[in-house]
Amino acid sequence: MINRLDQNVAQLVLDYGSERAREIVGPRYRALVDIANEVLTDERQQIGISYSGFCLTSLPHKRLSDSAVWQRKGHKVTLLVEPGVMRSKGRTVLYGVPFGARARMILLYLQTQAIRTNCREIELGRSMRTWMERMGIAIGGETTRALREQAARISACSLKFFWEGDGAEGWTRGGIVSSGLRFKSVVDDDDQGKLWDDRVVLDETFWRALKDHPVPLQEAAIRALAHRSLALDVYIWLAWRCHEIKGPTDISWISLDAQFNTTGRPLKYFKPLFTDALRAAMAAYPDCRLDVEDRGITLRPSKPPVLKLIT
Repeated sequence: MINRLDQNVAQLVLDYGSERAREIVGPRYRALVDIANEVLTDERQQIGISYSGFCLTSLPHKRLSDSAVWQRKGHKVTLLVEPGVMRSKGRTVLYGVPFGARARMILLYLQTQAIRTNCREIELGRSMRTWMERMGIAIGGETTRALREQAARISACSLKFFWEGDGAEGWTRGGIVSSGLRFKSVVDDDDQGKLWDDRVVLDETFWRALKDHPVPLQEAAIRALAHRSLALDVYIWLAWRCHEIKGPTDISWISLDAQFNTTGRPLKYFKPLFTDALRAAMAAYPDCRLDVEDRGITLRPSKPPVLKLIT
């Protein structure tokens, strides 16, 4: 479980600096020190955005069969994602549900830019490539292939959020994007480093929901967790839940398993995976306050990762 040392990694960095903190914690926790240091030394203070529904549910971490439907239940919300079809080179192709860290990074970029510009039509061009590289995702080789695949899956899939309580109803079935997000197959110097079409248009239903319920995140934290899809999900969840709650809130291991366990493995195997992800997420969110116990975790009201919506 998470002990006192885990929850004070950021304080160690503040007190002793990152190099000394890495010596103090030893090999097991050095990656946490690096994550905390990335966030604490961030001078740009740029902000990322996620829709609140994605704070409580998430996409799969691993590839599903292309025909599989994805369903994930979170706190008072259920996400349903269905694979879609697209026309490619004169034929109809089935694209499965988007998955993994690359899909999450594409979605975070689209949501951030839409809120930043207050427009569901998002200019891409070189800007998305630049953002990915700033997030530590080097473009080329296997990364390019993965981004191309996830972009196609995001474009093709349909999704629906079912909200519970307060008379809430689910979305009308829609998608994430209504047009664009086609990945270019050839990139050269004349193309100014573009990877995508010049623009993408978010689905109207998704855009309205995002505009009504945006959750600000620290871009430095996204960068530090860019290659850890489960830790990124946990960070985004904590960023919303710990700010939204009014008092100590208990979350059972069964609830955590239902929301975050995408492996299908028994709870006893999920716990250590989640605990490692929670450590990384807390290192990226130094103001987060929570306790881990045998029955689950207790979230405590915390300052949000960022105080302004957009800078």
